[in-house]
Amino acid sequence: MYVVAGATGRVGSVVATRLLEAGADVGVLVRRPQDAASWEARGARAHRVDLEDRAALSGVLAGCAGFFVLLPFDLTVDDLDAHADTLIASIAGAVGDQRVPHVVMLSSGGADLTDGTGPITWLHRLERALLRTGTTLTALRPGHFQEKVGDVVDAARGAGVYPVFAASADVPLPLVATRDIGVAAAAALLSPPAASEAVDVLGPAYTERAVAALLADALGRELLVEPLPEEAWVGALQEAGFAGHVARSLAELYRADEHGLLAPRGDRRVDASTPMETTLERLVAAG
Repeated sequence: MYVVAGATGRVGSVVATRLLEAGADVGVLVRRPQDAASWEARGARAHRVDLEDRAALSGVLAGCAGFFVLLPFDLTVDDLDAHADTLIASIAGAVGDQRVPHVVMLSSGGADLTDGTGPITWLHRLERALLRTGTTLTALRPGHFQEKVGDVVDAARGAGVYPVFAASADVPLPLVATRDIGVAAAAALLSPPAASEAVDVLGPAYTERAVAALLADALGRELLVEPLPEEAWVGALQEAGFAGHVARSLAELYRADEHGLLAPRGDRRVDASTPMETTLERLVAAG
């Protein structure tokens, strides 16, 4: 059996679906009864388990062949580090309790670094904690998600502004669709490696200005591309509703990206092909 966390999310749902399509025995972790019923109707075993509950998670992982896990970023908590550490201890503890042979983790570019990367620091900690359990770890390290554009669709549609948290909107960056990450994760679970590895999952390259042009076409209106200077990042994030400590952590992430710290440095890479236009079409329709 394979266990999939985050089965209601963009990546986890694809992982579970691909495993079911391959005829695998799949258990999914959910929080709501309606989500459990939906997955059970598709042939999965649904477990209402919180990743912070080590004992419950350990029970679900008993005897599993592989586990897909991610680290939920709850930006509403008062102490981001303490919350992440609680999750990491529970997840790694449960994996160690059951001696899970293979874990596929949704990590990120930059997770090889110990600090200076904002929220990605927690992914570094989870990678290290899982490796200490003795499991074979496949750490998927994508760069930017195409779906991050969803955060600015409302501003673009309403005010005609496309904000960029970088000095330039003309630097090409690989943008990967979350669906492609889910496909890579399922493939890794079904064909585990002989040893732990970090895998860069990269999509087609676009500049922020090119993405803005595609979004403008999808919305049917002109957009002003507005690069924000570094000193304005924290204030802009707070104006968007983030608490001060969250805004500072996200600003550190943007700074790390600006300085190339999130560049791919894995053991191998997977090249995904979903174009930005496909993702934008879905995001605009959903909004």
